[in-house]
Amino acid sequence: MMTRGEKESRQVVRARLFRPVLRATCLAVIGVLVLLMLGAVPAAPSEGSVVYVIPVDGVIDLGLAPFVERVLDEAAAAGAAAVILEIDTFGGRVDAAVQIRDALLRAKVKTVAFINKRAISAGALISLAAETIVMAEGGTIGAAMPVQIGLPGAPAQPVEEKTVSYMRKEFRATAESRKRPPELAEAMVDADVEIPGVIAKGKLLTLTMEEALQQKLVDVRADTLEAVLKTLNLSEAEVRRAEETWAESLVRVLTNPVVSSILIAVGMLGIIVEIQSPGFGVPGVFGLTSLALFLWGHWLVRLVGWEEVLLIGIGLILLLVEVFVIPGFGIFGALGIAALLGGLGLSLVGTGATWAVVLYAVGQVIAAVLLAVVLALALLRFVPRLPFGRKLILDTELQAAGGYASQSESDSRWLGARGTAASTLRPAGVAHFDHERVDVVTEGEYIEAGTPIEVLRVEGNRIVVRRSAPDGERSES
Repeated sequence: MMTRGEKESRQVVRARLFRPVLRATCLAVIGVLVLLMLGAVPAAPSEGSVVYVIPVDGVIDLGLAPFVERVLDEAAAAGAAAVILEIDTFGGRVDAAVQIRDALLRAKVKTVAFINKRAISAGALISLAAETIVMAEGGTIGAAMPVQIGLPGAPAQPVEEKTVSYMRKEFRATAESRKRPPELAEAMVDADVEIPGVIAKGKLLTLTMEEALQQKLVDVRADTLEAVLKTLNLSEAEVRRAEETWAESLVRVLTNPVVSSILIAVGMLGIIVEIQSPGFGVPGVFGLTSLALFLWGHWLVRLVGWEEVLLIGIGLILLLVEVFVIPGFGIFGALGIAALLGGLGLSLVGTGATWAVVLYAVGQVIAAVLLAVVLALALLRFVPRLPFGRKLILDTELQAAGGYASQSESDSRWLGARGTAASTLRPAGVAHFDHERVDVVTEGEYIEAGTPIEVLRVEGNRIVVRRSAPDGERSES
């Protein structure tokens, strides 16, 4: 058993051993807290470790919108510090710019517009939707009045007043949401907006870098991407430059107005040639593939819905019924053409389009269809005469050079002759004329063997007959 003195001695030894450990532990905890406060020991990767850069250059088209939306979602999921849109564009489609603007306003990551060197028209709307605007030396922003593209080679045409009014308020609302001068945004769209000391009435507003900084439309100047990162205190951030996938690049090509018109023309050309040719072959495959590419590209950019697909399908079905089921051209053909033009035309316009835009789109489709008709007529006329064309199209003529010949011209002597059906005519068969057996055909009438007949007309190698009129009467030919 330990004495009281031994116990006290042990407690003293333990205390002496524990105090240095406790002192070192406390100092370590204090040191870690100090380092964390100074930011020297990050506990986890910070949100400032990644910055995404999206190039916004060239024409702003509908294929750009899903690309920007994808990168914004990807950056938010990765916890990125910011997404920088490097803008250098003269503008493009209004509906595409509106889609990108909406995506920027609802983005869950910091967005920065780096105008290097210009943000004109639709590019100005995209820039105003970003949280921060940075502009390079020599940059410009503005001139966003909407216009309607005319025919190739023709100048752009002004749009209706309600379209200008809509875009004016769209720009104002975007500027207000980012706490920027709304009057400046309106003046970029509507020449009737006057700002004393800035822009006179009748002029569209376009600002240089210095002017934009002075009017507090732009937040800061930076001439390079590195300078932009420095102004954002993200100099050490990892920069990830976003690139389009092959599918997004293909969609941008397919939705290009020129390519869209070509796809419509090729599609209609293939269908027309296929209808005029027996069986199903190369023209039909090209036609259906072109229309499928057109619809797929515009489906992905949200221009085509089930309504447009249904209209186009109904139009094709009605045209096939008109061609193969109902002779002539009537109500089914007219309805088929109307449904086809309507479906293709609506596939070229976005939400909020005015009647002028819709009519222009329908006119674009009509022009493509007329081009297809002209090319189809030329192909059906000249291609069969070419060496490779004879392998693609069934020749309906039997040429004498190939060993084919029509019946002798002496067949014309049977015109008006009377005889007897030697066999049942169903409608083709054999007849007796002056004790000679002759191949004949009726106009569709069923004539039993032994019935008196007469020759109505001679068409090449066809001798057309009908029942003979009673003696003393003569049928009119």
